[in-house]
Amino acid sequence: MTRVLVTRPEPGASRTAARLRELGFEPVVLPLSETRALPVALDIPLKAAVALVATSANAIRHASADVLRQLEDLPCHVVGPKTAAAARAAGLSVVETGSGDAGQLAGLIAPSLAGTTVIYLCGRVRSPDFEALLARQGVEVVPIETYDTLLVDHPGKVVATHLAGRPVHAALLYSAKAAQAYSALVQRPELARYFERTRVLALSARVADAASAVFPGRLAIAGRPDEDALLALLDAPE
Repeated sequence: MTRVLVTRPEPGASRTAARLRELGFEPVVLPLSETRALPVALDIPLKAAVALVATSANAIRHASADVLRQLEDLPCHVVGPKTAAAARAAGLSVVETGSGDAGQLAGLIAPSLAGTTVIYLCGRVRSPDFEALLARQGVEVVPIETYDTLLVDHPGKVVATHLAGRPVHAALLYSAKAAQAYSALVQRPELARYFERTRVLALSARVADAASAVFPGRLAIAGRPDEDALLALLDAPE
């Protein structure tokens, strides 16, 4: 059975593992990053904002009840269906849902929001592209960082226990942070033998760039930045 390393943080890691089992793969859950909520004080004039935007479900899940209460009246524009579900569960009013790509969302909402101010629920670790795209279209973006992403440095014995002495056939990388951690992990002398033939499957080009120097020719990028497209790579020919 094909063994697939799941590197994303919980609770997403367990959800991905369940999907992999349903598809006939053997998941090996080893989160290489974790998310932690950040303290947030809304010291901005909310009356100036006309909308709320989010490109990550984690940004909503880690927001405090007080923050969400203060933002609940703003029309909410989100990157994709999973973020929309998290927003609705948090009591936010979703008015627009993108295809799952932050650049696509920016292009979708910029024309109607030009000349205005929007609140951006986000993580401390993020690509600057989304904010830059909106800024070029005259949208003032006020980021509110609700969570941070930290690397998890597993001891070699812990990794070996998870791997149960058998090689990994494929590794799923969801973030640049995880790609960096994975690159370091597989270069450890005591672990390298488990990853000699591992296919590295990246959620996006940005994620792939963080690992490509170590895995030229063994890396594939999802056609869309969502999990369905990432898992589809498992059945694609090498």
